[in-house]
Amino acid sequence: MDRKGGPGHTVLLALVLAVPVVKVAYTAGEGGAVREVFSGMELSNWPDVLVGMVLTNALFGAVLGVVLSRVLFAACAARGAVPGGTGPAASARRLALSLVNPLAVGAIIACLFGPWWGLGTFLVAVALRQGIVVEYRTGRRGHHHRHAEAARPGPWVRRWVAAEQWAALALTVVVLPVLAFAAAVDGRAWTTVVRCEVTDVAGTRTDRLIELGRKGNGVVGWNLASHQVSNGTGCEKTEELVVRDPLWRS
Repeated sequence: MDRKGGPGHTVLLALVLAVPVVKVAYTAGEGGAVREVFSGMELSNWPDVLVGMVLTNALFGAVLGVVLSRVLFAACAARGAVPGGTGPAASARRLALSLVNPLAVGAIIACLFGPWWGLGTFLVAVALRQGIVVEYRTGRRGHHHRHAEAARPGPWVRRWVAAEQWAALALTVVVLPVLAFAAAVDGRAWTTVVRCEVTDVAGTRTDRLIELGRKGNGVVGWNLASHQVSNGTGCEKTEELVVRDPLWRS
């Protein structure tokens, strides 16, 4: 399952495909608005919406980082990345392998949202992968059983591994999707909101645009006043990302 794709792989793929569309649909409008926004930003920039949601929502970013860390570690473990052996050197290799990815994820979250968010993400990511290490090391998981290490673990180890697996499953299939869709309908723009001079047949006025791309010295963005893609010049960044009320207040 780790090699071919378990619940984490399925959930992540579904979120990558669905959440950006839901975010644009709620923020800009359904139907034609979604098509115009994605045409204005080009479909190759589809992941930019998801990245923008991560950069503006600390809890969603942290949970997504933990789930990604665990899924990648399980995939690597299924290919034999967990070192065998029972000596100090093997234990040190396993410890280093189980820490390097959580350290990277924690560092990223710390840079984005502060040290406490980074520390919390690191600790949860570490805690939710130790069960994988135990199961592969003891031969209870995977096809290649190491007879020297395949001894049945003690009762408390089995209970701890089971609790870790249930916690990881709940985080992956319940908590992450709920946070993703809550972030998609929170009424905040996924990228910078700018105030620009917009010229059309009605004249020139100042409007707020959700920036979709840069063209020369101007901005291509979703016009929050006219509900269409507009070209803006003389743009100034605004600090406010909220463009409408969240769904739960509508």
